[in-house]
Amino acid sequence: MALRKASAYSKRYARPYTRKSKVRQKSYIKAIPNSKVVKLRMGDLEGYAQGKFPIILNVLSTDDCQFRDTSLEAVRQFLNGHLVTKMAKDFYFEVKIYPHHILRENKMLTGAGADRMQTGMALSFGKTVGRAALVKKGQIILVVGVKTPKQEADVRILLTSAKSRMPCSISVQTERKKIQVSSA
Repeated sequence: MALRKASAYSKRYARPYTRKSKVRQKSYIKAIPNSKVVKLRMGDLEGYAQGKFPIILNVLSTDDCQFRDTSLEAVRQFLNGHLVTKMAKDFYFEVKIYPHHILRENKMLTGAGADRMQTGMALSFGKTVGRAALVKKGQIILVVGVKTPKQEADVRILLTSAKSRMPCSISVQTERKKIQVSSA
């Protein structure tokens, strides 16, 4: 079955009570679906820890939104694939949000004659169908570290084409650091 549109989750900005207990009978949610996000940090991890990337681009959310794990993984794969082909291992890329929020759905019959077969149930809790990250306005979504201004321009072009995969509008904030040259 296809994903329902985001407006199907009416109270998507308030965290519902979805307790997952070690004791199965006390849990409201019996099974949590696995997150689709595979990796959170990519590229030259050691170089980033040593401060070798003077230009850091932070991708910020400009409004509150619900970022599904499928969307987050699509953005991650798109950006990582293009960064690897353009810059080899000469970059740092990190996903700063993680989908902890559990999405639920009250399954309904659809199709011809479904209105006469099923009317639904008031205040139904629903079954788990996926995960999402609740993103607040101004929260950092992605971090990309590069070394040269040409690489920064390439990353900005990639981020404009990745906007279509994101559920919210974004802004890019640039931090510039001075590289400390070690004398040997």
